[in-house]
Amino acid sequence: MTETTRKGDRIAKLLARAGVASRREVERMIADGRIAIDGKVLETPNTVLEHLRGVTVDGKPVTKPEPTRLFAFHKPSGLITAERDPKGRATIYDALRNALPKSAPRVMPIGRLDYNTEGLLLLTNDGEFKRMLELPANSVERTYRARAHGSVTQEQLESLIEGITIDGVHYGRIDANLERRTGANQWIELTITEGKNREVRRVLEHLGLEVNRLVRTAFGPVTLGDLGRGQAVEIKKQDIGRFRSSVKQVRD
Repeated sequence: MTETTRKGDRIAKLLARAGVASRREVERMIADGRIAIDGKVLETPNTVLEHLRGVTVDGKPVTKPEPTRLFAFHKPSGLITAERDPKGRATIYDALRNALPKSAPRVMPIGRLDYNTEGLLLLTNDGEFKRMLELPANSVERTYRARAHGSVTQEQLESLIEGITIDGVHYGRIDANLERRTGANQWIELTITEGKNREVRRVLEHLGLEVNRLVRTAFGPVTLGDLGRGQAVEIKKQDIGRFRSSVKQVRD
């Protein structure tokens, strides 16, 4: 019987939905022998299940998935978007200990912000929701404000609407507008939908600009607003529902 005709989902998807970890991280956990079913260590992430009864992670039973929760965090620059850093640098989780309410579950960042990038970072306990928002094919908009040294024209920025290829990497549609000039610096607003690694910085550097400050101001319908640096706020349940329904999903 093929996977498409069997009932259930791959275990990585179920564990992600339960908030254990992202699908990719679950696959690493399986490779490390940390996940078992009825006491037998799981050897492949291709296992299809209808439920998580009998599944353990590090010897502990997987609990029933909690309702999806979503938090907006104003990440300051100088923090790594990871649980730990081999170089010993501070991570977002160091700041989140004091920023999140005590009732908050284990949360995972939706996408990443570079060490020197600040602004809106979304966090959730739902691995499937996280994956849905991260998939480039789902075209969830992210908006940034960049302060960059150098000169650029609005015409150059408007050419990015068709996408651009840099060093063999193609970046899709970018809606960019010159906000204002402050001396030798330009403030530019950019909206992207792919979120590739260092996308905004690389595109602006390709135009001859040197980015010296980068702030993410929106992710989908969630905006940074007046949320203070290092602070977090929970998104209302009804707003999560509207966010989810607004995403035009593709199958993955």
